[in-house]
Amino acid sequence: MVAKGESMSLPKIGNMAPKFVLENQRGEKVALKDFKGEKNVVIYFYPKASTPGCTVQACGLRDSKRKYSSNRTVVLGLSPDALPKLVKFEEKQKLNFDLLSDTEHKVADQYGVWGLKKFMGREYMGINRMTFIVGKDGKLKHIMEKVNTKTHHEDVLAWIKENL
Repeated sequence: MVAKGESMSLPKIGNMAPKFVLENQRGEKVALKDFKGEKNVVIYFYPKASTPGCTVQACGLRDSKRKYSSNRTVVLGLSPDALPKLVKFEEKQKLNFDLLSDTEHKVADQYGVWGLKKFMGREYMGINRMTFIVGKDGKLKHIMEKVNTKTHHEDVLAWIKENL
């Protein structure tokens, strides 16, 4: 656990990506190792389902699913939201990828994205929006620390096409 005000360190590119097993919006267990040897994995951390930025980001990924699939890549969205909220988000936006619930932010801690945030003069602990790209070999290939929610789906896909 990280004390308030401390920042986590990010996992190192080239190392095995931190392992996890979380429930998706349908209550099914999803493990990172499920994709090893088969698919690249885009793990994107977002602060809160159904907020404007998170909705734009998720819908861009939804609309690009065919392009991701043709590049043998699966998308996993992780947030601290509980399953009922993820179900509503999926249904309302007709999302077509797994949303994983990390309510205790254990995976967010492993990936170094749980930390101090500021909004309208208020400080609080939460998810810092970041994306991690894991290769078929299970190794961390790339970290996007600055994410533009409007172009995220295109930015990630371009990186995958150029590098994997």
